Amino acid sequence: MSFDFAVILAKGPQILAGLGVTILLWIAGTALAVVIGFLIATARRFGGPMINLLLSIPVEILRGTPFLVQIFLLYFGGPYIGLRLDPVTAGLLGLSLYGAAYYSEIFRAGYQSVPVGHVEAAECVGFSRVQTILYVLLPEMALLVLPPSLNMTVILLKETALLSLITVPEMTMTVSAIGSQQYAFVESIVVLALVYWALVELANLLGRITERKLSKLSIT
Repeated sequence: MSFDFAVILAKGPQILAGLGVTILLWIAGTALAVVIGFLIATARRFGGPMINLLLSIPVEILRGTPFLVQIFLLYFGGPYIGLRLDPVTAGLLGLSLYGAAYYSEIFRAGYQSVPVGHVEAAECVGFSRVQTILYVLLPEMALLVLPPSLNMTVILLKETALLSLITVPEMTMTVSAIGSQQYAFVESIVVLALVYWALVELANLLGRITERKLSKLSIT
């Protein structure tokens, strides 16, 4: 038995197809998670005690259960309540909701970091609630929420591998199938590790660039 990457790399088009599905699910899932998380955090910040309590329940459930359990319940348990989803839709929805729970806490911490006096000052000069969020709160908390948001983005990338368990044709499922067909199990795992590592480094690089630009804007 010899270590031979060629048997894996010969299936380049299949691997690229799986990589494309992974990247699309990652980007779409992260974008949806950020939007939903921001809306949840904003509603909890300004919606009063009852809204805060009601929204805290699903957030804590999603944060307190493994992502694997959540996607199994969504995909295999959904039909019991009439919710039938194809694997890709179930994967995207599961990834978005899981991420949204964590992003909402990140944004909630960001809101709490802004001094109350700044919000009161905005209200005194006639800013509406939306203007206060857009022109006062978001700029002030942007640098604070960026590092944890980047960490969560990286976590969501790695969680996409679990979507293979509900038959989403993403990179892990594709490369693992090739490895099984070619009896190249170790080679397939090494390829997966290298590709995920490269994607994580790319995400970190983009995060550092964004952080530098935000720092310059805050200084000026």
